[in-house]
Amino acid sequence: MHEPLAEHQLELLANVHPPDWRPPTPPPRYNLVVIGGGTAGLVAAAGAAGLGARVALVEENLLGGDCLNVGCVPSKCVIRSSRVIGELRAARALGVHVSPGVEVDFGAVMKRMRGVRAHISHHDSAQRFSGLGVDVFLGHARFSGPDTVTVEGAALRFSKAVVATGGRAQHPAIPGLAETGFLTNENVFELTERPARLAVIGGGPIGCELAQAFRRLGSAVTLFHTGSHILNREDADAAEIVRRAFVDEGIRLVLEAKLVRVEREADGKVLHAETPGGHLRVTVDEILVGAGRVPNVDGLGLEASGVAYDHRDGVKVNDYLQTTNRRIYAAGDVCMARKFTHAADFAARTVIQNALFLGRKRLSGLTIPWCTYTDPEVAHVGLYEAEAERRGIALDTYLRHFSEVDRAVIDGEEQGLVKVHVRRGTDRIVGATIVARHAGEMIGELTLAMTGNIGLGRLASVIHPYPTQAEAIRQVGDMYNRTRLTPAVKRLFAAWLRWMR
Repeated sequence: MHEPLAEHQLELLANVHPPDWRPPTPPPRYNLVVIGGGTAGLVAAAGAAGLGARVALVEENLLGGDCLNVGCVPSKCVIRSSRVIGELRAARALGVHVSPGVEVDFGAVMKRMRGVRAHISHHDSAQRFSGLGVDVFLGHARFSGPDTVTVEGAALRFSKAVVATGGRAQHPAIPGLAETGFLTNENVFELTERPARLAVIGGGPIGCELAQAFRRLGSAVTLFHTGSHILNREDADAAEIVRRAFVDEGIRLVLEAKLVRVEREADGKVLHAETPGGHLRVTVDEILVGAGRVPNVDGLGLEASGVAYDHRDGVKVNDYLQTTNRRIYAAGDVCMARKFTHAADFAARTVIQNALFLGRKRLSGLTIPWCTYTDPEVAHVGLYEAEAERRGIALDTYLRHFSEVDRAVIDGEEQGLVKVHVRRGTDRIVGATIVARHAGEMIGELTLAMTGNIGLGRLASVIHPYPTQAEAIRQVGDMYNRTRLTPAVKRLFAAWLRWMR
């Protein structure tokens, strides 16, 4: 059931797409025209205007883009509520007996999410950006030439432009799925009643995060995934920890599944899948698709602008985020393989320097961490072992299980790890994975080390409060330093101690 337009929705729309918005009169030429009001577009527009540039920002739908409206903000609100249930499940092992009858008010969970989203939306509002000196246009943008964009009949000429139109949920071509009806991240947060039975298609970050959240909130969840294990792009050890957590919580995993058709019957929506164990038939109330994203490139008139693109990878850019039209750049999900809000943010900063100041900042120069917000979380930065092998980079790997970390044992959260890869024979960090309740908060220390060329050995000298789970990072540094005590070094040290007597 979907909620009618209510107080929080009205507040949200008043900020991110005010119905009475009147666009300004364009000047003869803008220094920068930004198409798309998601993270990349907002950062590019605000940053350029703050430097004194004349900037236009065009958004067809909702300012704030996916992150605010249908992505990071609403999903993490729902996940936060669901984590309370995770804590209650763990309470008995910690000596706390929770009285039976604890209930989840799904409608209240979703209402809280909408309230938080509306509150945060002030940061991305049309009024705020207008106050920053940005000319805000709400409407469909289309290139009409190599240096002109038209919006609702207005022509915006530019010296430079940025395409930041983002992406959208991919709709798998499963016979009967469209006719039966399904949810994506773009409409799942409109629900006001909990689906009793939920099928999730896709075992990547979006599918896994929402599968666990809905399971904890009371839905019976079946997750279908084509791979042999969930989160198959992540470190295999990390993914296995999450898999065990899912099974323990009662999520039904259907792996190596090929969905062959979906149909509607009197009892609900029926998914038919071929699996290694044979044909499987699952009946649910709702289907949530979290099987990848595609770039928003249609209807932009990119051909008229001389910008090359395709429908799978999006706008073609070089390492400076410049398109095949030297005046036009792109940033965010519309052109980047790593589709994260923070990646779009820093890509936009790169674009500002390169487009307005003749900079030569490279996208490949960014060290971008990411996190999947399951419980436990999986955070990563840099290379995976398989990537390093493909590039011919030999690694030494240092691993600390949380069963050996005092605070994790105290917290009852032993199912976690810190894994750090360094170039063989050195302490130069090239990649790291953390699995922990708050891994996303911890990965920044290793990201900083990589960005600042701080070796793993030096991390051993970083004093952490005791007891903390982040102390595992220092302990991995200790593990590296112990490898430097070779037999020859030990013999020299022993001789020195004898001489000191």
